[in-house]
Amino acid sequence: MAAEDPVIKDLRRRMDGALDVLRKELGGLRTGRASASLLEPITVEAYGAHMHLNQLANVSVPEPRLLVVSVWDRSMVKAVEKAIRESGLGLNPQTEGQTIRVPVPELNEERRKELTRVAHKYAEQGRVSVRNVRRDGLEHLKKQEKDGKISQDQHRKLEKDVQNLTDEYIKKIDEIVAQKDKEILQV
Repeated sequence: MAAEDPVIKDLRRRMDGALDVLRKELGGLRTGRASASLLEPITVEAYGAHMHLNQLANVSVPEPRLLVVSVWDRSMVKAVEKAIRESGLGLNPQTEGQTIRVPVPELNEERRKELTRVAHKYAEQGRVSVRNVRRDGLEHLKKQEKDGKISQDQHRKLEKDVQNLTDEYIKKIDEIVAQKDKEILQV
């Protein structure tokens, strides 16, 4: 296989970044069992800034339906509890000293459907990111052709490569969200 064009290589790297963001966001969606990644997207108002929960506490999973958040700074316990409660994940944390117990309730049918909608919203954001990378790549190719760095034929060939790469990543996003749907809807 011929070496990949530097433009295509850069676009692939950026599209991989969009996939990583999607995976991280989907990891935060509940599938009915406790997972430390469930609380990863939560930010807490702390020390005059917004900080990720994992910068303020340790999250463990002692049981399949329970998360335990051990807050390092006693003064942050209330802020962490509030952030978890208001995260939109439908969780009801209970504080015991510097430890917050977060029971993960069973998902009802309505909540499962709502979570699949959220998953599809994240997937659409991922697709938009991939398309934005494609647009940047195509603009870069036009500029290179205009500046005489590549020929019209090279431009056409690379344009096809950019489109194929975009299609490949859109397909990956669709597969990832289909898998997440399956996880969420499993009873």
